[in-house]
Amino acid sequence: MKKLKDLQQLISEAVNKLAFPEYPAELYEPISYILSLGGKRIRPALLLLACDLFGGDVEDAISPALAIEVFHNFTLMHDDIMDNAPLRRGNATVHKRWNSNVGILSGDVMLVEGYKLMMQVEERLLRTVLNIFNETAVGVCEGQQLDMEFEQRNDVNIDEYLNMIRLKTAVVLGGALKIGALIGGADDKDAELLRSFGEHLGVAFQLQDDILDVYGDPDKFGKQVGGDIISNKKTYLLIKALELSDGQLTKKLSDWLALEQFDNTEKVTAVTAIYNTLEVRQHAENTMQAYADKAFEALEAINLPESHKQYLRDFADGLLVREN
Repeated sequence: MKKLKDLQQLISEAVNKLAFPEYPAELYEPISYILSLGGKRIRPALLLLACDLFGGDVEDAISPALAIEVFHNFTLMHDDIMDNAPLRRGNATVHKRWNSNVGILSGDVMLVEGYKLMMQVEERLLRTVLNIFNETAVGVCEGQQLDMEFEQRNDVNIDEYLNMIRLKTAVVLGGALKIGALIGGADDKDAELLRSFGEHLGVAFQLQDDILDVYGDPDKFGKQVGGDIISNKKTYLLIKALELSDGQLTKKLSDWLALEQFDNTEKVTAVTAIYNTLEVRQHAENTMQAYADKAFEALEAINLPESHKQYLRDFADGLLVREN
């Protein structure tokens, strides 16, 4: 069985070989540019891994795996415009290096390029695989829309939030695994169970991200700790705190959320103290564990050799190691 890091390397090499037309340059150069910025390539590598788990030839899965990577980067290109983000992986975002119109149009053609790659699966799987890809793509757009709407609302509940992160981040993991499994020869039942494994794991991973943003070790986390608190981002922790607080704590939390001018460190310290009082970290970790358990439950039911299941268990454990 192939190691995930080798499959990530395989994808990186395949991405580097992708060729797009030279004309018009401003349409195609941004695609090559955003794909050249790297990243972990975890989603396409998981598609290859799923194919390999069921005894398929990973070479047959490279084009659809690239489709997942191209699609993922298309969503990043458009997300960066919506967020007005200046940097992506330490480099200028497409709309900053060119302009927003270029970013929109390049993103549009990038989505089409993703479909062209996905259509290179064998004929017998084409309709099934495209249906999964369609569901995945629509889910991501729905998730992004909900995420934007939530920023304007003060009444978001935990179930809505969990559904949003499922759509925005987890469905791609699940979709990639299901497509890879089908290419590898899995039956519909096992492919669907593997999708469920990926989706539940994706939600658990996002919840971990919420926790680490507040409680992580900055050296290991790779991001500024407390960034979500500073920007009033609606994470599991904030939504749960608003749900559990009352009286003086609600007022204190609301005051910090309403402040436009503040000292970052002071705000992070104060809001974290409120989280600690309400024990929201424990709630978040319990929910994260519940999703991890659902992922492992789906994994148990898959008709695969025990050694293959163990590989997936180890992968999941590695993804959910708490760096704090």
